[in-house]
Amino acid sequence: MPPGAPGAPANPYPTYRLDSGDRVRITVFGQDNLSRLYNVDTSGRIALPLIGQVEARGLTTPQVANEIADKLRRNYVKDPKVTVEVDTYRPFFILGEVNKPGQYPYVNAMTVESAVAIAEGYTARAKQRMVRLTRRFGGVMSTVMVPTDYPVQPGDTIYVLERFF
Repeated sequence: MPPGAPGAPANPYPTYRLDSGDRVRITVFGQDNLSRLYNVDTSGRIALPLIGQVEARGLTTPQVANEIADKLRRNYVKDPKVTVEVDTYRPFFILGEVNKPGQYPYVNAMTVESAVAIAEGYTARAKQRMVRLTRRFGGVMSTVMVPTDYPVQPGDTIYVLERFF
């Protein structure tokens, strides 16, 4: 969906929001036993020692860091300093008229065209100017047609259509 299209984010590179499948590096300064890699589970939460489940789905990394710090501050650490950064993004999916459809690891600053390259290119029947992209916009799954220079986000599903001669 090109910027400015109905339902499109104004910025094609929106602030990254966590979801299931992401892996984050959480650092609690001075608390080595809490500082490590954590997965965002299928319910959209991160399980940490001492404080238990922390909601992560739909939140930015600074928002998750604030949630963790608040929970630690209540019972365990006087003035916790917490950072959260994405270690591994959830994968993207590419289907349809590409040579190797499937699930692939997300790469920063990826476009539809680079996703097609990762899937070993178009088939001979592929429509190469526009693709169908499915993404969660504001909590709602939307499917739109986008050009090949459109940015891909983790969790996107790209479908390369067949052209009709």
